[in-house]
Amino acid sequence: MRFIRIALLAIMGLSFATGCVTTQKYEERLSDINALTAENAGLAGKLRETGDNLDKEKTAREALEADAAMLKSDVEKLAAEKAELTRNNEVLSAANKDINKSVAEISQEKLTAVKEKDRILADLTQEKLNAIKEKDRITAVLTQEKANAIKEKDLIIAGLTQEKTDAIKERDRVIEEQKHSYDNVVSELTEEIKKGEIEVRQLKDKLTLTMVEKILFDSGKADIKTNGKKVLDRVVEILKTITDKQIRIEGHTDNVPIGATLAGKFPTNWELSASRATTVVRYLQEKGVSPAVLNAAGYSEYKPVESNETDEGKAKNRRIEIVLIPLDKESVPPK
Repeated sequence: MRFIRIALLAIMGLSFATGCVTTQKYEERLSDINALTAENAGLAGKLRETGDNLDKEKTAREALEADAAMLKSDVEKLAAEKAELTRNNEVLSAANKDINKSVAEISQEKLTAVKEKDRILADLTQEKLNAIKEKDRITAVLTQEKANAIKEKDLIIAGLTQEKTDAIKERDRVIEEQKHSYDNVVSELTEEIKKGEIEVRQLKDKLTLTMVEKILFDSGKADIKTNGKKVLDRVVEILKTITDKQIRIEGHTDNVPIGATLAGKFPTNWELSASRATTVVRYLQEKGVSPAVLNAAGYSEYKPVESNETDEGKAKNRRIEIVLIPLDKESVPPK
């Protein structure tokens, strides 16, 4: 606009200076100038419009670039999630293989037991049948414990470290060894168990063989009877094979005080229970059981299993218990 005005003034000045321009030519020139002015105004408007459009396009482009960055981030997150899902799937696949293997082993064990049961069913007496039913009941309990252990293993398998896996395998191995020891003891002492003179119990990793007083000792004495030694000889071969368990011999009495004739040798039931436990330990060592895993303990009358109000209860409380428990390695001297 400023340029046009300067041009107009220059033309007018030139016209006056020359004095040769007519009024008609002046008006034509003025008309041209007005046309140029209008055209210039139009171009200025288009220029502003073009600038606005460029600003809008710049804003739109920046928005698209932001969207593209977000999409790239989402793609990276999805890729990471896919990788994590792949790893989880591999872990679950491995766990599923272990489960299938365990189920197959359990099924094979059950099939073998059924075939063995069918083979001997024809010549079973009622007494043998009752014994097998009791064994089946114990086996069912052990099988359920094994099934529960597998379920527990399945629940935590996703987060197991190799150390925990090894610990579980070791626990399963110990339970299996304990079951084997239990079966051997029960098989060796079937008659005494039937008579109620001996009781065998297994609780997790602890196996207990309970022998009533009359099998091993006369009343008020701590010398093992001949028949008692025969009973101990039948389990000593099993105990000799055990090197990874403590074998604790526990002596227990009823609550009847020591009589006057024995008070000089055993002032109280403490001395009597401890002396009996020590005598059994010495006998087992003489028969070849490693002394490194043996120990004796006397509990006097203070751990009864029955009431001392009856003769039957007192008889059950007068007992020797052979207890197999996890080995305290720090207490065993090096070889």
